Amino acid sequence: MPLILAHIAQILIAGLGGLVFYWIGVPAAWLSGAAIGAILWGLTKHSVPMPKALADAAMLISGAAMGAAVTPAAITAMGRYPGSLVLLVLGVAAISWTSTLWLTRISGWRTADAVLASVPGALSTVLAVAADRKADVPSVAIVQNLRLFVLIALLPSIVVVTGGGGNTNVLIGQGMPIESPGGLAIILFGGLGLGLVFKKLKVAAPILLGSMVVSSASHGTELVTGVIPPVIATCGLVLIGLFIAERFRNIQRSMLKRALIAALGSFSVGMGIAVVFSALAAWAADVSFANSLVAFAPGGLEAMTVLALVLGLDPLYVGIHHLVRFLSIGLVLPFLIGWLQRRNA
Repeated sequence: MPLILAHIAQILIAGLGGLVFYWIGVPAAWLSGAAIGAILWGLTKHSVPMPKALADAAMLISGAAMGAAVTPAAITAMGRYPGSLVLLVLGVAAISWTSTLWLTRISGWRTADAVLASVPGALSTVLAVAADRKADVPSVAIVQNLRLFVLIALLPSIVVVTGGGGNTNVLIGQGMPIESPGGLAIILFGGLGLGLVFKKLKVAAPILLGSMVVSSASHGTELVTGVIPPVIATCGLVLIGLFIAERFRNIQRSMLKRALIAALGSFSVGMGIAVVFSALAAWAADVSFANSLVAFAPGGLEAMTVLALVLGLDPLYVGIHHLVRFLSIGLVLPFLIGWLQRRNA
């Protein structure tokens, strides 16, 4: 019972953070506010690990909500993306290279550690490779997690300032027709089933992706036309915020202080490169700069795709770019780090 109460308290704290941000008008309030509220709660040492089932439920709900944006018109627009995806691959390489230069030349890191910390996103893959290759895992984790935290905290406001995004503090699906119980069952159970298949295949963010694919296919073919009830979708955002905060729970303050300057410098140069490539992609794909900025931002697949949904952007465009980035990193990184370590042995 005490553990259950601790989980309830933690969720309520995250929800309160989202509510405070909503009241003061911060963009993407329920996501960023929940993440920051949960991180602050973790500093009190009263936080508890988020149950895997709860994280999966958040991914399932958020994926279903994203898929509702996929209409037949949106699917036909995908023909504009090839040039943008080529720029994405080039952008990932440029971000990784410039961030690595900062960490090796300015902060004095080893090359292999710097590459692992500089890779934009795919945190689970990066940390798995870092642990396998006996790299400096805590420092790599701090740089990667700080990048995600800054993006979640600041990127929504930057998008709004640049004129992008829709009604960012309207609940997801508010004012739209609600899907019937039968339609919701198709999306949620179908998404869960496909997500479990993706999990077996070691696909990134399997439950989120499975739910999004089923929801996208259902809405794209007009098998279903309604949306997840806004209150449920908002609860999913709060839980995603809690999931993001989970990555900061075990980071020691002394380690954070030592790596902070390196992390901020690496993020700044990498984000500068991302802005340049996102501007090129906006022109190449004929999408708004806000869409391309979130698509090229060096954050996690789950967080950035959900952020696009919250900001009223195109989650299909953003999600495809982050998925391609994740898969590219997963394929290339183990070989690259192995080569660097053999060269420096």
